[in-house]
Amino acid sequence: MIKHLFYDKLSVIEVVAQLDRASDCGSEGRRFESSQPQKSFDIMQISIQNVVKTYNSSKKAIKRIAALDGVSIEITSPSLIGLVGPNGVGKSTLMKLLVAVLLPTSGEILLNNEPLQSKETYLKSVLGYLPQSFGLYDELKVWQFLDYMAALKQIKDSNQIAKVIQQTNLDEIKKQKIRTLSGGQRQRVGIAQALLGDPALLILDEPTVGLDPEERRNFRNLLFQSAQEKIILLSTHIIEDVYHICGRIIVINHGKILFDGRPEELVQAAHEGGIKNPSLEDAYMYLIAKSHKM
Repeated sequence: MIKHLFYDKLSVIEVVAQLDRASDCGSEGRRFESSQPQKSFDIMQISIQNVVKTYNSSKKAIKRIAALDGVSIEITSPSLIGLVGPNGVGKSTLMKLLVAVLLPTSGEILLNNEPLQSKETYLKSVLGYLPQSFGLYDELKVWQFLDYMAALKQIKDSNQIAKVIQQTNLDEIKKQKIRTLSGGQRQRVGIAQALLGDPALLILDEPTVGLDPEERRNFRNLLFQSAQEKIILLSTHIIEDVYHICGRIIVINHGKILFDGRPEELVQAAHEGGIKNPSLEDAYMYLIAKSHKM
């Protein structure tokens, strides 16, 4: 294990920031249902209450832009949730709020009935996070980078690195330097670091970008198998990923929640709206188009 005398004092923000700093240097067809029989485990609850997050515009005339506008969501473990929506509508902002990298402009986020900001130590111990854009230390070998991230996360179990390497099919390249990896291989390293420590809260922003079809299928299988005791929030543009494994889908556009429910319910709504035999993607596109007319 690479030793870091400072890692025991790192905050969640500092652990997540390592990924940003580095950039400068068989479940197919089965959806996870939270009602399925589960083993005994500690229930986790997240309550997002009327959250607003605004930014200043980049124009000379300062204008506040709402990335999130009155968002309320209730999540209880176990849950495997697909968060979908067009680019730039607030998905990544929501995820950054949930990992305490950002603070809401107004509203509140509760973790197990306490303000998220007061639960930073606990959050750090249960969180696995893959941001949409992340960096890797190019001169480290794959296993060295994972060892480094394990140290930052205060993970003492030496078997964890071998476990996530196996889960993400990195064994053949674990001794390669990261700078030699393809885009898909780098993405799998990012997924692997998020899985370190078997986190109870897994937040993944566009995790399947760059993965080939086989890798995407393996990833979906892994998430399905891992969701029995966790909250997993998966942001994606690939509706097929949501269709195969997520029992709940949240559609967001212009900072507002358009839909929160089962995929079948979204399809039924599109059917009732006049779409003939809609697929989940058809239903999603129908909802987005409808929101643009409001």
